[in-house]
Amino acid sequence: MLEKPCIQSRGFRNVERDEKIIGFQVNIRSLYYRGLWLSQLRPATVTVDGESFSGDQITWTINDVTYTQAEMANLGDVHWGLLEPATLTVAREGGLESGSHEIEVSFTYSCSYFPPVVDTVLGGTHKRTLILV
Repeated sequence: MLEKPCIQSRGFRNVERDEKIIGFQVNIRSLYYRGLWLSQLRPATVTVDGESFSGDQITWTINDVTYTQAEMANLGDVHWGLLEPATLTVAREGGLESGSHEIEVSFTYSCSYFPPVVDTVLGGTHKRTLILV
């Protein structure tokens, strides 16, 4: 079950590969009532305790498939449903320390029935305090 805020408290964790912590993950939900095709999304920025991450530092996992933000621009046939969380994986050597973190996720999206200038209005910056155990 998804929580009402865009940033979900479940799934906030460090990511380990080959016994090294290589980053962290945070789950978000789409707030757009129809869900979104990946090509509608504009690249996200994640900020944790004032440290910002963007571009190829972030990948999106939707329906168990992981995409770079650059790949998503050309994926008009992959849909992020309203009831499905997307997992943002952020590359950060060593991950995050245990404890409370101020999380900001910023992304916008286009909408077929609004002019492109509205792209900057849809979406926005979402903030939440999460605890990493």
